[in-house]
Amino acid sequence: MRRVLLIYTGGTIGMGQNPDTGALEPLDFSQLVGNIPELASIPVAVDVHQFAAPIDSSDMNPQLWARLVEIIVAHYDSYDGFVILHGTDTMAFTASALSFMLENLTKPVILTGSQLPINRLRTDGRENLITSIEIAAARHADGRPRVPEVCIYFSGKLLRGNRSTKINSEGFNAFDSFNFPHLADAGVNIVYHDDLILRPDYSRPMKPHYVMDTGVVVFTLFPGIDEATVRHLLATPRLRGLVMRTYGSGNAPQLPWLMEVLRDATARGIVIINITQCAAGPVEMARYSGGFLLKNAGVISGYDGTVECAIAKLMHLLGHYSDSAIIRQHMNRAICGEISVP
Repeated sequence: MRRVLLIYTGGTIGMGQNPDTGALEPLDFSQLVGNIPELASIPVAVDVHQFAAPIDSSDMNPQLWARLVEIIVAHYDSYDGFVILHGTDTMAFTASALSFMLENLTKPVILTGSQLPINRLRTDGRENLITSIEIAAARHADGRPRVPEVCIYFSGKLLRGNRSTKINSEGFNAFDSFNFPHLADAGVNIVYHDDLILRPDYSRPMKPHYVMDTGVVVFTLFPGIDEATVRHLLATPRLRGLVMRTYGSGNAPQLPWLMEVLRDATARGIVIINITQCAAGPVEMARYSGGFLLKNAGVISGYDGTVECAIAKLMHLLGHYSDSAIIRQHMNRAICGEISVP
């Protein structure tokens, strides 16, 4: 029988209503399992590892990402796959981070959760959890896993974790990956799109990483942006990376002071990544003059990556390299399927 480790971090799926305040609060995991009798019918041995204190996903941070890596490493040889129950608000950040922290991953790591607590009549949590376990245990005829990468499963869609973003705060279709197809679609059957799924090097071991540098900030362009504010932001102590959310295909206002500030920042070793504010489509910095000016100022393309992934990738690289030229080089290539480089 296949074995899957279920790692419970917290989130809506395991919440109950406080009788005094009416607010949702994390339940003890034993209460969560008691609400899913269907688990006993799955032909997979499921063991449970619970965070000592379940967290709201808004409190997720790099130290807890490292804790998740430690748990997976400690149990890596004993299980066929891993399912992480996680709150939806930061799930795409965690999935992106783990994709870089678990180098050459050879087993499935599936993140899931729900929009309604598991003990609610109309909860989406049961299907999300049960299907995630099934995917984590799925194998090819040769015994190798169907999906040896970090993914998010939600509402019938299996998505590459570092391509995913939360799109809906209320609907069950909470996640999607606009610039990359689904890795699998679950209906009556689970249809895997094998040609899209990463193929690790099974001759090498999985290599865990634990260090993330948080000297990163997200900066969104908007009409009327203030020069003093931008200069102050780029003078922030310990700032090493900037994810700049630009217009359209990677454009910015053609303001001489803005290009000067960006040029000075890149000269000081700050790595600036251009990510479009659009939900879909890539950055193409040579298409319009605004993007071309950014390129001349030392800003590098984020291609078709998400903001969540750009942040996680920058933190990962900054944690491992001090030379900004090396970091820029790695940002311009796909490490684990996170961007499509022309």
